[in-house]
Amino acid sequence: MDILRFITAGSVDDGKSTLIGRLLYDSKSILQDQLEVLEKHSKNKNEDGVDLALLTDGLRAEREQGITIDVAYRYFSTPKRKFIIADAPGHVQYTRNMITGASNSDLMVILIDARKGVIEQTRRHSIIASLLQLKKVAVAINKMDMVDYSEDVFETIKSDYAAIAENLGLNDVTYFPISALKGDNIVSKSSKTDWYEGDSLLEYLEQAALNEKHNTGNRFQVQYVIRPQTEELHDYRGYAGKILSGKFKKGDTMVVLPAGLTTKISKIEINGVEKEEASEGQPAVIHTLHDLDISRGDLFATGEHLPAVEKDLEVLLCWLDQKPLQTGNKYLVQQNSRLVKAIVKKVEYKINVNTLNREQADDEIKLNEIVKVTLRTAQPLVYDSFIHNKTTGSAILVDETSNSTVAACIIQ
Repeated sequence: MDILRFITAGSVDDGKSTLIGRLLYDSKSILQDQLEVLEKHSKNKNEDGVDLALLTDGLRAEREQGITIDVAYRYFSTPKRKFIIADAPGHVQYTRNMITGASNSDLMVILIDARKGVIEQTRRHSIIASLLQLKKVAVAINKMDMVDYSEDVFETIKSDYAAIAENLGLNDVTYFPISALKGDNIVSKSSKTDWYEGDSLLEYLEQAALNEKHNTGNRFQVQYVIRPQTEELHDYRGYAGKILSGKFKKGDTMVVLPAGLTTKISKIEINGVEKEEASEGQPAVIHTLHDLDISRGDLFATGEHLPAVEKDLEVLLCWLDQKPLQTGNKYLVQQNSRLVKAIVKKVEYKINVNTLNREQADDEIKLNEIVKVTLRTAQPLVYDSFIHNKTTGSAILVDETSNSTVAACIIQ
């Protein structure tokens, strides 16, 4: 049975946690002891006598305030499919948490309050869906019970969002009129929206095609050099890491980057057992035919499509720090296991989340602004463009002094 990973996004109080709670509750994915605890702690009870949002609001601060702060992951299954849900926070200052959940998802469910329509956070989350190459978006227009299940309200919001989707190149968008609190069109179709002819949200999620892997090239990045230097393993030298994309086979000719050295794979080990090949996602230890100077962060590549090796990078950033970004600031670029120093050479433009247009950037880039910048790294970075390989085309910026993540990077 395959697994669909999806994320719920939207502004605060749009009903994301309640929606996920409804999916778990109506699909009978809650154990009896969980239900008893839920009933005990429920303050805002619905018709079933429970506050469904508590199923995902796990932190005490979340339960006390009735909001989501951190990304909450929940798991459930139906006879047709297994699901991993990421419930992302709606507050603007927690956008960085939302990006974390979206980066590993197959699709995004964007909630819109039927009373408010499309707002700034809707646009921001849609931009992130576009930047992260999420092909499928489900727009759940929630709280339809608050607008008397009006078809006109639904169609107006649908039309407003369609303009945003077209601008961002989101071509696979499906719309649902729902009430997470009442359960309308979540698991089964509702008679209160007899004008709506589409599937329920769960039926859509059960049928949605999984994202096909489009990562270009064979990529392996060294995380650890294994050199025991014991009597039994005196000459043992293996390079441990994960196959980021593609496939590696024993005997393959490969290039070690950024040095550009060429060698062959003499042995591949998985869980201490010698194998003929290792595929994407598998942790492995790769041995080389020649003794080369290879260290943590170096990348192995085979085949015709080799990655770029550059010091100057064009990058789209989502700024995640309270302290603004300024041209000339120095940071660390963390790309999987490779860590290099970098400086912001130039801010090209920023994206206006209301108009979706490119604008002249200010002197300071503030929290949650999305900008295109040029970075200069101290050592060459090995990368593919994000469109061709998500794993080697993404990175984060880290503040050298606080060691906190200040930006999510999409390499152009």
